[in-house]
Amino acid sequence: MKILAQFMGVFNLDKCLGCNACTVACKNLWTNRDGTEYMYWNNVETRPGPGYPLEWEDQEKYRGGWILTRDGKLKLAIGGRIARLLELFHNPYLPTIDDYFEPFTFTYDNLISATQSDKQPVAEPISLVSGKKMEIRLGPNWNDDLAGGSEAILKDPNIKKLENKIKTDFENAFMMYLPRICNHCLNPACVAACPAGAMYKREEDGIVLNDQNKCRGWRFCVAACPYKKVYYNWVTGKAEKCILCYPRLETGQIPACFHECVGRIRYLGVVLYDADRVEWAASARDPKEIIDRHLEIIQNPFDENVIKNAKENGITDDFIEAAQRTPVYKMIKVWKIALPLHPEFRTLPMIWYIPPLSPLVENIRVKSDEEFFPIVDHMRIPIEYLANMFTAGDTEKIKEALKKLIGLRIYMRQKRLGKKIDERVIKETSLTEEDLEEMYKVLAIARLEDRFVIPTAHKEKALSIFEETLAPEYIQGNRGLEHTSRRDLRLRRK
Repeated sequence: MKILAQFMGVFNLDKCLGCNACTVACKNLWTNRDGTEYMYWNNVETRPGPGYPLEWEDQEKYRGGWILTRDGKLKLAIGGRIARLLELFHNPYLPTIDDYFEPFTFTYDNLISATQSDKQPVAEPISLVSGKKMEIRLGPNWNDDLAGGSEAILKDPNIKKLENKIKTDFENAFMMYLPRICNHCLNPACVAACPAGAMYKREEDGIVLNDQNKCRGWRFCVAACPYKKVYYNWVTGKAEKCILCYPRLETGQIPACFHECVGRIRYLGVVLYDADRVEWAASARDPKEIIDRHLEIIQNPFDENVIKNAKENGITDDFIEAAQRTPVYKMIKVWKIALPLHPEFRTLPMIWYIPPLSPLVENIRVKSDEEFFPIVDHMRIPIEYLANMFTAGDTEKIKEALKKLIGLRIYMRQKRLGKKIDERVIKETSLTEEDLEEMYKVLAIARLEDRFVIPTAHKEKALSIFEETLAPEYIQGNRGLEHTSRRDLRLRRK
């Protein structure tokens, strides 16, 4: 057993407004440079719909993530080293610019500098790639708020399996929002696919990063990521991705997209996991078992043996304390109301989602609160659709999560109205009254410090890195440079 720490997030889809405040915050902070015009490290997709890039969930098309061989071993879906070498100059599994959108601007200057004419001057769209005039066929958030329109709904890979069950007429349309960032997976395919070793996972907190100095722009990381959250900068020739705002995290600040969330749907904290069993968790024969194995390797932060092992592996007391205080652990493992996005990709993502409740398909008269549980199957968002996204098709896990969310509403309603709490609510949800009270505080009225439990980085760890890479005599003669970057120290040494 090797206990390590990992930052983990939970998004409550029942509260997402689709306002894209998170997208704007990330875009303004990280992707406002040349070559990043089409990059959205954080984006909010309207579902059902094709997503961004188009149909990214279709792994028959993109071959992302891992597959299981006949002998039970994990293998990259894009193939081994030889297969990747043969595809070095033509990778058929990469998204094209048309799958994202060709970034564009408008000839705004024409509105001012146009010569006098009988016709109204127009700002025409021009490509930011070629600089030529273009016709806009796709753009950021192109399918926003279409509510399952017939054109968008059939491009959703999760819908293709359910075409006979889902109607696209207006009265039966449904819609939900899906905010996405890099999942900073425990078993990241992007890291395994990088031949240059540029993509790596930080051991101290689990954040997946790309070393720009090592990156050679081969883009195998883009192809291997099943969530398509690695992008290629055509100006620098390097791959870029979400870094979970680690410069902010290291000083105890909240990542930009988490901080700017208007609906307060986001939670971030530290969990402890057994690194020695990651491969075992991702290698389940039945994809529906992956979630259970994933939960099994996430350890109880109050267990004395876990704490002892974590300290032996360099996990500091404040990280352990953060793991004990964060509500993320309870949401995924105690209450079991959060689920991973496409566990069948076998990357063990560390951004989990609370599935959304939805209105009923038809008007069903409910005589009492006790009848709310059977009508989970009659909700407008089909259980099978949510299962295809979050549980590899296991509808029971979706039903259990939705029952607990409904049970919480029934419990709080009865309590506020001064009614006796119906024991059926406790029995059906498998939760105690204490659990329901705490769930209400976490999901409804949690403060900023309750939703985000972030330990800061340690300066002594940074100094140890300097001491390992620089001569001892240089360190002794240059104390007081703690805030100097590693690159600057090398330059000073030269």
